[in-house]
Amino acid sequence: MEKTLKELAELVGCEVSGNGSILIKGVAPLESAAEGDITFITSPKYAHLLKTTAASAVIAPPEIKVENKDLIVSRNPQLAYAKILTLLNSRPYMAKGIDNRAYIGRRPKISDTVSIYPFACIGDDVEIGERTVVHPGAFVGNGCIIGNDVTIYPNTTIMDRCIVGNRVIIHAGVVIGADGFGFARDGKRHYKIPQTGIVQIEDDVEIGANTTIDRAASEKTWIKRGTKIDNLVQIAHNVVIGEDCIIVAQVGIAGSSKLGNNVIVGGQGAVADHITIGNNVIIAGQSGVASDIPENQVMSGTPAIPHREWLKASLTFPKVPEMRKTIKELEKKVEEFEAKLKS
Repeated sequence: MEKTLKELAELVGCEVSGNGSILIKGVAPLESAAEGDITFITSPKYAHLLKTTAASAVIAPPEIKVENKDLIVSRNPQLAYAKILTLLNSRPYMAKGIDNRAYIGRRPKISDTVSIYPFACIGDDVEIGERTVVHPGAFVGNGCIIGNDVTIYPNTTIMDRCIVGNRVIIHAGVVIGADGFGFARDGKRHYKIPQTGIVQIEDDVEIGANTTIDRAASEKTWIKRGTKIDNLVQIAHNVVIGEDCIIVAQVGIAGSSKLGNNVIVGGQGAVADHITIGNNVIIAGQSGVASDIPENQVMSGTPAIPHREWLKASLTFPKVPEMRKTIKELEKKVEEFEAKLKS
């Protein structure tokens, strides 16, 4: 697909500076862009690359001056870049139907516009909406409801009765609706607590490869609209994650915790069970959250504390060996002083 620079600018709601009639065929980074490509820049520290890029056009913020290049001027170049990349790489959807090597259970309610690939397994009483794609090896359990324009990549497992909204992307190896990790003590033994709830995934959620989202002990584990979850994330039973959150790789969220809207949890962050985190909270990577966090906070460390306090504390860490040495010297002097007093 190719578009004029003016057409692309109109798509992203921006203005053209230069020749709006040039044709753009592709999108590429500054260093590797060729003639016919559009690229983008977000920071002045990369401005030197503009002198050598072969791109035909550049998406740039108003404060960066670009000479001898046709521009799309945007206050959010990365967002404009993403939208243009999506457009130029989009292909019209072509329904493939249900492959005869897929297994379809009893009483299905499946749109005529789906694409279900070989060796997918669809259980009984499953509903699947329009233009949804189920790749090879995926499993959709009994009574699941899958919305429109959903992509379920290979070897994904969606267990019984779970609900998936519209425009959801579920990457390879994801498990949705496995039993929550719930046990009661019976002396020295562990008695399994039945996990009778479901998982509900709302519209426009994306779930990264090999992430696991456990079903609730009762009611539902709930991922709300627009949240994006990276690879290798563990979300336990009865967790609620609000709208437009970002959960980065290797995060673990323990049971019954609740995250508000627009929460960001950095890589390898951990949230203890029954924790409530307010809206707009940022939790730095490798932080451990052990208590509730009110809204609009930035937290770091284990246990997580306000980020500015953590920065001050972190400045102390390199000085600990010297401080230890000083303390030992002071202790020795005190001992000598006490000995003189006694004598």
